[in-house]
Formats: sequence, structure tokens, C-alpha cells
Amino acid sequence: MSELRVAEGSAVVLVDDRLGEVLPAAALPLVRGATAVYASPGLAPAAREALGAAEQPVDVVEKASVEPVVLIAGSLDAEAEALRAAGATVVGAPAPAGAELLDAVTVMDRLRSPGGCPWDAEQDHDSLRQYLVEEAYELLDAIAEGDRTALREELGDVLLQVLFHARVAAEHAADPFGIDEVAAGLVSKLVSRHPHVFAEADAIVDSETQHLRWEELKQQEKQRESAVDGVALGQPAVALAAKLAQRAGRAGIPADAMPRGEQVGPALFAAAASAKLAGCDPEDELRGTALDFASRVRAAERAARESGRAPADLTADEWRDLLTGSRTDA
Repeated sequence: MSELRVAEGSAVVLVDDRLGEVLPAAALPLVRGATAVYASPGLAPAAREALGAAEQPVDVVEKASVEPVVLIAGSLDAEAEALRAAGATVVGAPAPAGAELLDAVTVMDRLRSPGGCPWDAEQDHDSLRQYLVEEAYELLDAIAEGDRTALREELGDVLLQVLFHARVAAEHAADPFGIDEVAAGLVSKLVSRHPHVFAEADAIVDSETQHLRWEELKQQEKQRESAVDGVALGQPAVALAAKLAQRAGRAGIPADAMPRGEQVGPALFAAAASAKLAGCDPEDELRGTALDFASRVRAAERAARESGRAPADLTADEWRDLLTGSRTDA
């Protein structure tokens, strides 16, 4: 069979089942000119039916030697490779960016459907809340540590939360929506809030102008009555104070009209507001200081043990000396 040469016009067309009944543009004239169009056994039945392809015969290479034949396959399996070796043209198209997301959606549907995972099937939006928060913080840790492997993994875990919530939402009796509606809403938002990119709007020359324009368009879209409407009140307190101060500042509220005073709450708000209005992110700044302190505590404890002392036996002065000596910002 390997000595056979296929007729002119014979081809192997590689398709991606995840994209449905989609043929590469270059394959269309070959399909139109073929005497017969067959589907590889590995092709999904739905795709084979939609593309109108017949079941692949055992002697497909021999058939292609006497008349132009097109074999539609998901990959270069044994028969497709034999056709290629006999001179058949191979036509394919690279999967578009994001095609792997289709697999992720399919896996999530399988886990949630009857016969899938019992734990996944029991979850709802409320039960999943803790995992969304945990995964977001683990992603922040990966970013802070500069760990590319962890970053890729944690991004996947955050994506899982989006897919999971969208799959749960699709089952809602009164107001169902799924991942496609979520993605469509995001696309609409991105396009409408970047008119300088997607429409004939005046160019924006810097990121601060774009940020202000984004907030203006968001205010118009959502018809908000207050400058602080839409601020996520469940976020960490320092980040919440910073966001409220930022919104208030853009609305023209002066810094001295914001909470301040000697009590802990107002003093913390004033510190967060002052940092944000000065262009710093107080949540990141405080997190960095906290992580540095944790590192210095560990270093001080190690130093104490190396000197034969138990950390629990250290005096206040010894703690001060050890922590000062282990400062990373000295």
C-alpha cells in the first residue's frame, strides 16, 4: 500500500472537534473537487454528520489512488499518515488562541452532570465563595514570589472558579446563564469602554486618562447615583478604604473631609487614603511590610536557636536586637 500514489486532489483535512463543523478555508476547493469525502474513525460523530462525510473505508489509500479522495481527521492517525505518505495534500489550520478553554468548559460540564463528581454536583455559589477567595490569594502569592510555574497553576485555579460559577448559574431555574453569556458580557464591556480602540473616538495618550474615561463610561452604563456605588464592600478593609478614597477624590471630595482622627479606625482610614491619593497601593504596601516582618521573625528565631536559646525564652530587648539585626530594609 505504501507504493501507491494517490490521485491529484486527494487530501487529508485536519479539523479540531472542539470548534464544531469548521473546515480550514484552504480545504474547501479540495472537498468540492473530491469524488468522495470520508471521516476518520477518530472524528466525533456529531462533526462527521455535520460535515456530511462518509465512514472511512478500510482501503481508503487504494481508493485515493484511482480518484481524488478527501479524508477528514482530527489528527494524523495511521490512515491519514498513509495518505500523506502516498502524496496526499495535508491541510489544516492552527487552533485559535483560547481553544483550550473549550476543553475546560467540557470538563466542567462533565464533572457537574449526572455521572460526574458527587462533590462538584453538590456545590452552589455560596459554598464556592471560600475557594474563590483562597485561590485569589494564592495567585497573589505566586505573583509576589515571581514563581512562573505557580503563577500558571494558580491562574488555572482562578479560571476554574469562573467556569464553576458559570456552570452553576446555567442551572438556575428562573434566570439561567452560562459561560458564553459571561464571556459575551465581558467582550461588550471591554469594547464599549475602549471607544478609542474599537470606535472612532479621540485617542487617549496615557493610562491615567484612560482610567478616568473608564470610570466615566462605567458610571454612564450603570447609571450610578453615587461616586462610591459599585465598590466591593467585602474586600479587605485597607483596600476598601483606599478604593473609597480614590472614588471620593475623583468626585472632588477633599482629603481633609475624609475620615481621620486618633481612634484606630479613622487613623487607619486616613493612612490608607493618604497612600492611595499619593499614588501608592496601601494594601500592597502593608502586605509587603507584613511579609517582611514575618521573614524577620523567622530569621530572629533561627538566630536564637543557633545561639542555644529558645525563642520563647528571649527577653524583649533580645527580640529587639534580633529583629533589628535581621531587617531587610536596613
